[in-house]
Amino acid sequence: MINRRNAIVAGAATALVLLAGCTGGAGGDEPADFSGEIKGDITVLTNRTDLVTTKLPGYAKRFEAKYPGTKVTFEGVTNYEQDVTTQLSGGEYGDVLLIPNTVAVDQLGQFFEPLGTVGEMKARYRFTDEKAYDGKVYGLSLGGVANGFVVNKRVWAEAGITAPPKTPEEFLAGLEAVADRTGATPFYTNYKDGWPLSFFNSQRAILADPQVNETFPADPQPWQPGKLQHLTDGLLFDIVNRGLSEKDPLTTNWEGSKPMLGTGKVASMLLGSWAVPQMRDAATAAGANPEDIAFWPFPYQTGGKFHARIEGDYKGAVSKSSENKATAKAWLEWFVTESGFAADQQAIPTPVGQPLPKALEDFTATGVELLELPAATTNTGREDQIIKESEIDLAGPIYRQKLVDIARGAAKGDKDSYFAELNKRWGAAQSRVMK
Repeated sequence: MINRRNAIVAGAATALVLLAGCTGGAGGDEPADFSGEIKGDITVLTNRTDLVTTKLPGYAKRFEAKYPGTKVTFEGVTNYEQDVTTQLSGGEYGDVLLIPNTVAVDQLGQFFEPLGTVGEMKARYRFTDEKAYDGKVYGLSLGGVANGFVVNKRVWAEAGITAPPKTPEEFLAGLEAVADRTGATPFYTNYKDGWPLSFFNSQRAILADPQVNETFPADPQPWQPGKLQHLTDGLLFDIVNRGLSEKDPLTTNWEGSKPMLGTGKVASMLLGSWAVPQMRDAATAAGANPEDIAFWPFPYQTGGKFHARIEGDYKGAVSKSSENKATAKAWLEWFVTESGFAADQQAIPTPVGQPLPKALEDFTATGVELLELPAATTNTGREDQIIKESEIDLAGPIYRQKLVDIARGAAKGDKDSYFAELNKRWGAAQSRVMK
């Protein structure tokens, strides 16, 4: 559900190897029989432990009123990726759950029921091909997000900047102005929690290339100057190397960072748009102005325009092991289309045609074009394979934590030497996968 991340977490390369030997539920990927009566009990696994006893029961009551004789129970999972991956291995993982990012696309049919074909689902829902394989859709996003910088615009204004910087150098200059003219930490990495670093991998739309997911695995050296990873990871390196992030990344704290940004002790973080309402809530709780919180695009323009990727957050799916699949599917579809959960979370609604939330209307007012990037077709699954072979957790925190360590002088090397190493490892794996 809309919360923290849509990324492969630490240890994902290992998890992918472990999952390769798992069978989950019944094999095959033929559609389940969803035609049964909608009644009985279902268990829904969620990462939103903060909502299990607060807001989620209200949604359940509305569903149960629409379908008398049903009962929805929520199971909150704090360490969602790791714990649910383990549950998948054991074969017991509820009736409806969020698809862990440890599951490669070619493994989806082992654990989840296909909900329909990409062709038929695409006409009704956004983000359908993000958890699809061989033309079948296995998950529906519970809401979509845009990617960019959550900023305290009051602090940036105090530093003399009132509009989003257009280039990495302009952004770095802005951070330096924040450091010089305010008491705020210009940028907060959330290094210790790790997963926020993955948002440097969520910026593919900046090149305005709708085929980037297809072409990316075909590139053996994405950390070369001018290429995507050099632009994004290079900005992270430069922020840290110039002393524009927190003094001790080993002591960062995600929950603690919310009021820090909300009150202006921190000026900016790279996250998804889902973070805007959370930061505003933190500002309100601390007695600060929630309207100080804004969302800015990544500082790079193609054709004189900002571009930002919109993508589905976690995808809800029907468990292969569920014994009540009709009710499980009914819940998933109702939650996505009728519950209002996405609007409540200021997320992009998954059903085609429903309006953007206010936070993203303000975002588009900065001149950014929102792009939904299609998944690879010819090269489907190959990026996952290269990640596994190279042991570079592209959408995770491990190699970027090392990048931060190098940038702050806590590990050997420099930007050029580390990017050369990454290119070598990635290229060697890419040549084996793409041969």
